[in-house]
Amino acid sequence: MSGIVEAHNVKNLGTGRQVIVLAHGFGTDQSVWKHFVPHLLNDFRVILYDIIGAGTTNPDYFDFNRHSTLEGHAYDLLAILEELQVESCIFVGHSVSAMIGVIASISRPELFSKIVMIAASPRYLNDVDYYGGFEQEDINQLIEAMQSNYKEWCSGFAPLTVGGDMESVAVQEFSRTLFNMRPDIALAVAQCILQSDLRQILHLVTVPCHILQSGKDLAVPVAVSEYLHQHLGGESVIEVMASDGHLPQLSSPDIVIPVLLRHIRCNITM
Repeated sequence: MSGIVEAHNVKNLGTGRQVIVLAHGFGTDQSVWKHFVPHLLNDFRVILYDIIGAGTTNPDYFDFNRHSTLEGHAYDLLAILEELQVESCIFVGHSVSAMIGVIASISRPELFSKIVMIAASPRYLNDVDYYGGFEQEDINQLIEAMQSNYKEWCSGFAPLTVGGDMESVAVQEFSRTLFNMRPDIALAVAQCILQSDLRQILHLVTVPCHILQSGKDLAVPVAVSEYLHQHLGGESVIEVMASDGHLPQLSSPDIVIPVLLRHIRCNITM
């Protein structure tokens, strides 16, 4: 097993010719796709991996220079595709991974036949003529809470993000994967994500993009998905799902899986 494959806990499943890569968001790992993967295995080759810094990865692999930028994670993705000799894939990215896929696709567009984004945002901070959902003070308070008591912060952040109470299985699952991250690594990744601004590169994207969004998501307002739709350089389509929360593939699989399958199988002219 190669170093990059081992470091990212890469799984290569299914036997189909068409490759689907599933990439998770902040605070989770590849287990966030557990409801979805069984629906793909008969027809597709499915590649799952953990982003460096996830609780399932060795913290020693986390480079505070490389992995405190989204570009660093995009280079990791490209290295995985190269190692597995993937010539073209459908990339399904949740949250920050959607933006990691965007960056990677600008560098190597031929590797991506389409990008399916779930709960993606190019910028979380509000700006002039842009509504990202957060003021700088909100982000400062979030970072301070992470620094002061990470375990307590996880307990508060998980239900808000998923959209449920602590009794919810999805909330418990997200709490588990969030808490498994080493606190200093979680802090570095959160700061990178929350201060990121990829608006200026969206026009460079040439790969078709399918933008999927929960109708109610505390982290990403619907206005953000509309902004992506208007500013991505290639063709794009947007669908607001009847789901709540930032991890709908975990909390509302019955709603999300049929939508995901439809967008994976169809072309942009749906």
